[in-house]
Amino acid sequence: KVLDASTLSFGTRVRWFAICFVAGILCSFLGTALLWLPKGIKLFAVFYTLGNIAALASTCFLMGPVKQLKAMFDPKRLIATIVMLLCLILTLCAVFWWNKKGLAVLFCILQFLAMTW
Repeated sequence: KVLDASTLSFGTRVRWFAICFVAGILCSFLGTALLWLPKGIKLFAVFYTLGNIAALASTCFLMGPVKQLKAMFDPKRLIATIVMLLCLILTLCAVFWWNKKGLAVLFCILQFLAMTW
């Protein structure tokens, strides 16, 4: 059963799931398209990271935030969750503070792998 404690109807949950999921995909594709611009690495890192955050938020609408966090920090998923959260932060650090384009791309790849894991 979907989280009983929520006041959102199932239809509303599905609608917001779809909105967040599509927004996440669009952000990720937009970031990838912007990568090829001269200074596009910063935009790529921001949009790709926002896309992954939106994709994570989308599942919160289906499961509920508490159940989502419990599932993410389940011992089977703990390493993947930590890697994903660290890579979200490290991607932005690599591009804004360290100015390392290669590291930013590496952390984006690791974000993808951790989300799929």
